[in-house]
Amino acid sequence: MAKADLVVEDGAILIGKSWKAENLLLKLANRHGLVTGATGTGKTVTLQVMAEGFARNGVPVFAADIKGDLSGIAAPGDSKPAFVKRAADIGVTYEPDQFTTVFWDVFGEQGHPVRATISEMGPLLLARLLDLNDTQEGVLNIAFRIADEQKLLLLDLKDLRAILSFIAENASDLTTKYGNVTAQSVGTIQRQLLVLENQKGDLFFGEPALDINDLMKTDRDGRGIVNIMAADKLMANPRLYATFLLWLLSELFEQLPEVGDLDKPKLVFFFDEAHLLFNGAPKALLTAVEQVVRLIRSKGVGVYFVTQNPLDIPDTVLAQLGNRVQHALRAFTPRDQKAVRAAAETFRQNPKFKTEEAITQLAVGEALTSTLEGKGTPTMVERTLIAPPMAQVGPCSVQERQQAMNASGFKGKYDTMIDADSAYEELMRRKNLKPDGSPIEASTTGGGGIMDTIGGWLGGGSNAPRPKTGPGSRGGALPQSMTEKIITSAARSAATSIGRQVGTAILRGVLGSMLGGKR
Repeated sequence: MAKADLVVEDGAILIGKSWKAENLLLKLANRHGLVTGATGTGKTVTLQVMAEGFARNGVPVFAADIKGDLSGIAAPGDSKPAFVKRAADIGVTYEPDQFTTVFWDVFGEQGHPVRATISEMGPLLLARLLDLNDTQEGVLNIAFRIADEQKLLLLDLKDLRAILSFIAENASDLTTKYGNVTAQSVGTIQRQLLVLENQKGDLFFGEPALDINDLMKTDRDGRGIVNIMAADKLMANPRLYATFLLWLLSELFEQLPEVGDLDKPKLVFFFDEAHLLFNGAPKALLTAVEQVVRLIRSKGVGVYFVTQNPLDIPDTVLAQLGNRVQHALRAFTPRDQKAVRAAAETFRQNPKFKTEEAITQLAVGEALTSTLEGKGTPTMVERTLIAPPMAQVGPCSVQERQQAMNASGFKGKYDTMIDADSAYEELMRRKNLKPDGSPIEASTTGGGGIMDTIGGWLGGGSNAPRPKTGPGSRGGALPQSMTEKIITSAARSAATSIGRQVGTAILRGVLGSMLGGKR
C-alpha cells in the first residue's frame, strides 16, 4: 500500500486508508450505508470505528449489539499491539478513548428496559411479529378498528387479548359491520400471543414507552451519545428483534420533523443482522421498509445495514445505500460466487484492480470502500486498511456496564413497568368484573350490559331514553353513558397515554399509513 500523508477532511469520519484517506462525509451520511462481509472478517470493528467517528463529531448513534462485543465502546482502548501497528501503518496516532454510552435491553437485564405500546406497534408489524396469514391479519385489523371506535387503550398484551375475546364473544353482532370473524382466527392469534409471551415478548409491550428523543442526546462535551441495544438474548427470537428495530425506524420517521440536508445527521442507526428484517417478509412490508429508508433521510437520520451478504438486502433498498464497506466474501458455493459478483457490480469500478477478485482476497481488517462525495456521486472503489477503534474492542465488564447505566439519567424513568387503566380493565368493568376477575358489587356498577353496549354502538340505541331509577342506579342517578365511561377510563390512565392514544382514532404509525386503507 502506497505511503502518503493522511488527510482527514473537515466534517468527515476516517474509515481507513488506501493510497489516501478514505473518509465518510458527515453531510452525506444520511444517504445511508451498507457494511457486509463473511463472519470473522471485521464487520463489527468497522461498525465500531464508524460509531466512534459519528459520536466524536456530535452525532448520536443507535446500534444493536448482537454478540456483546460492541459494549466495549464505553471503556477506553487498551493499546493492543495490532491496533497500534495498524494506526502507524495508516498514519495516525493510537490514542485510547471511550464514549458516553447508554445501554438498553428489551428484557431489562443488561440495560434500561425498552417498551412500546400495542397501539404504537400497529396491526401490520404485529401481524409480521406473530406470523399471521392474511385472514388472521384482517381480524387483527378489526380489533384495532374496534379499539379506535370504542376509545379503548391498547397498551399491553392483555389489552389485545381482551379486545380479541370481546370480538369472539360478539362475532355475530360485529360481522355485519366489519366482516366475518371466526373463532378459529381469533384462537390462532391468541395462541401466537401466548408463544410471544413465553418468549418474554410481553416485556416489550407496555408503559412507560420509549421516548425516541432519549436516543438523540449529546454529552457535556458535545459528543454524540452511543446507544447500545443488548441483543444477544433478543436474537433467540429473531422476528421480535427485526420487528423491534423496524418499529423504531418507523417511530423516528413519524415523530421527527422534516429538516432536509444538514451538515451532519441528527442520528445514525446501525441495523445489524439486517437479513432478519427481510427473510420471509411479505411484499407489503418490504414496500414499507423501502419507503421508510428512502424518506427518513429528510428527517436527518442515516441508516446503516450490517449483514454478511449483499444479496440479503432487496435491490430496491440496496439502491438507496450510498456509503459502502465490503469485507471479504468466500466463493465456495454457486450462491457465494453470485454474491461476490453482485457485490462487485455495485461499486464504481477501479481500473487498478478487479473488484470481484479483490473481494475474495481481502485480509481481516481490510475492506473495499466507496463513499459519496461532492454532489452525492460515489467514489471509485478502493482497497482500504480499516482504521483501528480507539475504545475497547470486545465486551465491557459488568461493573462498567452498571456504571454507565447509573450515569445515564434514565434509571428511574423506564425501570418500572406501569400497568395503566386500559382496554382490559374497561372491558372487565363492562362485564361487572374487577381486573382480578371477581364480581363488582351491584351498588358500584353503572348499569347496562355488554349487549346493550354493542347495540348502542352499532346504531339505534343512542337516542333511547334512560330510566331515572333501576338496578345499579345508586339512588336514582342516571347510569353512566358510554361517553362517561370512556372519560372515566381515560382519566384513570397516565396523561402520556391519553395524549398519545385517545382520540377519534389511535395513530397507527408510518407503516400503517403508507399502506393506505389496509385495516
